[in-house]
Parts: sequence; structure tokens; C-alpha cells
Amino acid sequence: MIRPTTILEAPRLAKRLGANVVIASETFQTTGSFKFRAAYNLASRVREKLLITASSGNFGQALACACSMLKKSSIVVMPTTSAKVKVDAVREYGGQVEMVDVGVTSRADRVREIADRHPEAYIASAYDDPLVIEGNASLGQELAALDYPFDEVVVPIGGGGLSAGIIEGIGKAGKRIAVVGAEPLLANDAARSLRAGRIICNEVEPQTIADGARVISLGRHNWSILKENLTGIVEIPEENIIEGVRLLFDLANLKVEPTGALSIGALLTEPDRFRGHFVCCVVSGGNVDPVVYAKILAG
Repeated sequence: MIRPTTILEAPRLAKRLGANVVIASETFQTTGSFKFRAAYNLASRVREKLLITASSGNFGQALACACSMLKKSSIVVMPTTSAKVKVDAVREYGGQVEMVDVGVTSRADRVREIADRHPEAYIASAYDDPLVIEGNASLGQELAALDYPFDEVVVPIGGGGLSAGIIEGIGKAGKRIAVVGAEPLLANDAARSLRAGRIICNEVEPQTIADGARVISLGRHNWSILKENLTGIVEIPEENIIEGVRLLFDLANLKVEPTGALSIGALLTEPDRFRGHFVCCVVSGGNVDPVVYAKILAG
């Protein structure tokens, strides 16, 4: 059910970034992001017929789609700040949407409230679940199998499910490639955690434009992998996330959401770190609100 990732060589973008850049784009994955890898693996492996999750949108629509394929049901808790295109997609894929104002009630608390009414359900974390990591590892295995001498793979990081999965997948393939996280500066709990040697939580859900990184903290299953194997994290200011979206449109003919552009933003933020290197930039998804996208491109 998983589509192979799309590999793009973008010489104009590489020249602009000062590195030999190859893009691994998950924008053409089922439901438009890497999240389908995790969602389908999880939904197909658990016995429960109802799955409940919290999501800004990509995991929610991926889980709704996977459940529909597998004749299961899903309830997705989504913040009121979620992009309308993502809310609509969850419903179109057959998921039941429960909106929550995270300034009043956290996503986790709302999930627990719903779960209390459905004790038969499986509570699916968008990132903190071994089945999620296992599903995302399929992308790491694909990257390891490519005939490129990568120095680094740069990966967007929110809850850590994708970066942990890629590390696991590369390891399973018997390869040694450095993995670098790309995280919004406004939501830099992962970077702070790596420096402190323990999980550091955000006090509130950070309102970065990269909505896929609006998490309170890394997942604990992910942390056990990342703390030992992640080479580092680049903390990206909002203007470089936005510039990454523009560059992918202008120089690679690729429509991406802000979270998906974090890997490009990392090279913009720390150019000397990657200069002259052979870098795989993972673009994690393309589900961007049309109004937001038009504003970004218009400058």
C-alpha cells in the first residue's frame, strides 16, 4: 500500500544552497505525506476496530484513509488552528473529526475524554508508538538503498516519529549515514532535549507556521532512539521555513507545506554545516492550506 518516495535532483536548488542536494519527497505518498506509512502499518497491525488519535492533520487523514481501507473507524481530535484543507480531508477519508481549542483543553486531554466513552478503542499516537516508528522505517530503508553517497539525511522533526523511523530503517539496511533533525526555532523542544540529555517539554503548543511540528514534546519511544543516534538538530527561524517553501516552488517545481520545507530551511539556517556535502533533504508532506500557500509565495 506504500508508494515509493519520489527522488528529485534539483540542480538550481543545490546551487542556491551550496550543497549537492537530492530531495526525497513524500508529497506524492498516499494522503500527501509520510504519515501514511505509519498510519497504515499501525491500523493493519492492531486488532481494534476503532482508532482514536490527535493530529494537526497529516496523521489524522492518513489514519482515516488507512482505517477506511481496512474497514475500521477513526476519531481524530484536531486543534481549531488546523488548516481547513486537512480537516476537510480527514472527513473525506471517512474519519470523525473532534475539534479542540488547545488554549482551553489539550489534545491529549480531549483524546482521553473520548477514550473514556470508547474503552474498546486503540489510542493511536501520531508519533510515539513502536508501530509508527516501524512504518516510518520503510522510508529509511528506501533512502539507504539509493545509489547516492549521502553525507547526511536532513529530516523534519516534531514528535520524532519520522526521524526515529529513518534512523531505524537506515540501520536495518546496514548503512551508516548521519541523520540531522530540522526543527522550528519556535518549537525547539527536541533541540533543547538533545542538549539537556532528557526530554524537555514545551509549556504550550507552539504556534509555528510548521503546523506538523506543533507538539508538546518528543515521544518517549522516539527519544530512546534519537538521543543515541541523531547527529544534531538545526533550529530554524520562521523566515527560513517560509523561504524553504518558496525555494522548493521556484527551483524544484514542488508544492510543499511549511513542515515539509524544514529540511531546506536547515540548509538555509546553517549553510556552513552542509556546504559541499551530499545531502538528502526529506520533504515530509505537501498538504498546505491554499490561502497560506498563496501568501507565502506572494511574499
